[in-house]
Amino acid sequence: MIPDVGPISFAVPVYLWLLTVPAALLALWAWRLIRRLADLRQLRQSRVSPVGERWSLTGDLPLWLGVVLACAALVLALARPRAVAPGLGRAGLDIVVVQDGSASMSVRDLPGGTRWARSMQFLRRLGDALRWEDDRVALTVFARIATPQVRLTHDPNTVFFFLDRLAARSPFRLEDETTWDTNLEQGIAWGLRVMQKVREIHGPSSNAPAFLLISDGEAWSGEVARAIDAIRGADIPLFVVGVGTLGGGRMPRMVFPDDGDPPPATSQLDRRGLQRLAMEGRGLYFELDRELDRDIANAIIDTARRSAPPRAREAALTDLYWPALAGACGLAGLGTLFARRPLPLWLQMGGAVAALAAALRVLWL
Repeated sequence: MIPDVGPISFAVPVYLWLLTVPAALLALWAWRLIRRLADLRQLRQSRVSPVGERWSLTGDLPLWLGVVLACAALVLALARPRAVAPGLGRAGLDIVVVQDGSASMSVRDLPGGTRWARSMQFLRRLGDALRWEDDRVALTVFARIATPQVRLTHDPNTVFFFLDRLAARSPFRLEDETTWDTNLEQGIAWGLRVMQKVREIHGPSSNAPAFLLISDGEAWSGEVARAIDAIRGADIPLFVVGVGTLGGGRMPRMVFPDDGDPPPATSQLDRRGLQRLAMEGRGLYFELDRELDRDIANAIIDTARRSAPPRAREAALTDLYWPALAGACGLAGLGTLFARRPLPLWLQMGGAVAALAAALRVLWL
């Protein structure tokens, strides 16, 4: 299929003069057809036979018409037609990572360390899967409050620098009272402000926006429903990645006095609650260590990218000689269906193979 292209030009127009040969042969073919029709009319008028006779109107002339047209298509291919065709590219992504940094993320119920360390491993895998030419990432960590870590950027070095710095522990210290709470609304609100600020500074973006929440779902506070309504109103999908186990693990010990209710002694993954968040946020739910990190990252990226319309890339020259070569082969093959004698058929087949080989050699030089 020939793409939607602009005006056609020729890289080697000197070959176009060869079109005079198939043009002359086409005129000769037309003259032969007229002569044959006249001979058939005269034969019907002068010949008397008791048995009805049938004559082919064109004989083997369609065979030679296919040869002539195939030669014309071959000449066009040698001239290397080309045109400027607009390219279509996949839109980039604006992913806002909303990372849970509350005290429950320090629970050690996963192989190799805490829930927080496991989350950082996954984010590195996500960064490896992104296409950084167009994709951008922002990162905030939240507990009772949200602390921005990375503004929306397409610089992978910035993102990986912060992931390395945060690999061991959350920026929220267990000695701080704010660490012992999980307020999703704060993280979502910060992400929406980032999107709005970027639009104010740089104008509307063609990138597809997406929120990525990484959490164990433990001890929610704040208006979660209001946060979900905010991202639904902004038409931004919420992808949720659960980290932790259903069996859970022991919570870290509080190092400051608490006048209110003490936190639970253990923390479990709230799978049902996180699944509901993803459903109401029009996204998907994943869970670390139930699937490969690479598969989760690719599924999030592919799903988010498909939600954006394709965008035009810089127009580029497109060669059109392959359709001409295919047309020449098709016309030559179609003509063989009308061969009435073996000799012309073999002559045509041998000539077609030789001409095609010569044309390919010239085109590939």
